[in-house]
Amino acid sequence: MTPSPRDVVDGFARAWNVADPVALAELFVEDADFVNVVGMWWNNRRQIQFNHDYGFRHMFPDTEMVLEKVAVRELGSDAAVVHARWSMTGQITPAGERSGLRRGVLSFTVVRQADDTWRAVSAQNTDIVPGMQTHVATEDGLVPESYDAGLSVRPGGSQHPSA
Repeated sequence: MTPSPRDVVDGFARAWNVADPVALAELFVEDADFVNVVGMWWNNRRQIQFNHDYGFRHMFPDTEMVLEKVAVRELGSDAAVVHARWSMTGQITPAGERSGLRRGVLSFTVVRQADDTWRAVSAQNTDIVPGMQTHVATEDGLVPESYDAGLSVRPGGSQHPSA
């Protein structure tokens, strides 16, 4: 059940932590959009379920996602934007080894359903790359870069002037 906008992101983390693609996909409306951390764009609940199922079997079989900060911005009584900063441990590399800590931000647009529950119509997941401001395209692909040594980047990804 998702009786509030916040419950959608909490349900996402719960489904993630038990590697349940069905429960995860049920948090979305049928024609929802989901953009993952590398820009793959899925356009319906079936694709969201299929791709998370693949991920849970190959990359994230027993990862732990922790929600570090959640912010809900209501857009009237029937819509909201929910941002959640997360951390994750336990990812499996292509070589079959455990990777280190990852952090990111999930953004959900959620709407109230006729039964008074909430579901996501859209979500986007973004990795946090500490100390970086953008990516630069090179011959070898995208490279994280920082342009200003006068800025420091907080652990959550926000920038502020150095003291």
